[in-house]
Amino acid sequence: MKIICIGRNYAEHAKELNNPLPVKPVFFMKPDSSLLIRNNPFFYPSFSNEIHYETEVVLKISRLGKNIQPKFAHRYYKTVGLGIDFTARDLQDVCKKAGHPWEIAKAFDQSAVVNRFIDIDSLPDRNAIKFELSLNGSTVQQGNTKDLIFSFDEVIAYISTFITLKTGDLIFTGTPAGVGPVKPGDHLIATLEGQVMLDFHIR
Repeated sequence: MKIICIGRNYAEHAKELNNPLPVKPVFFMKPDSSLLIRNNPFFYPSFSNEIHYETEVVLKISRLGKNIQPKFAHRYYKTVGLGIDFTARDLQDVCKKAGHPWEIAKAFDQSAVVNRFIDIDSLPDRNAIKFELSLNGSTVQQGNTKDLIFSFDEVIAYISTFITLKTGDLIFTGTPAGVGPVKPGDHLIATLEGQVMLDFHIR
């Protein structure tokens, strides 16, 4: 399975990091070794002093597809979840300034947090999914997928132009504004339409 992440897919998040708005989806990948599941704790790595949370709606691909047209893309996922794309912001900043790839800031072990997935058709509006993250009891991120620059279907169509999508692949669809640092001892809870999807600690 593959983990594909969409960057800069909410305008306010792009602005908070002083990044230009994309004209096409921007994506990068994480290895399967980056998965953190079952609400296990995230262990703060020694190589960074600035790990940031980024809360995202995650699509789970349900069938094989290549060169998928946007009008058919909804057929390729049935369930959604929430994920945290942990980012070593200090390492990312150094890589970006040098013009280097930044996998070391995004693809490290435990950097892709997911737990459970739910039927997208069970939600009030599959095109306007509300989600949020609380840190130690305070809400730090609130998002709604109606604000995506590139919709789920547009993202799937674009990715599948370059990469064959397979059953079980995960697509992190982008984070809204409000990203910030975590530290050992922190407690994170993420909800999707009021349902708790993630509940774990930083160690």
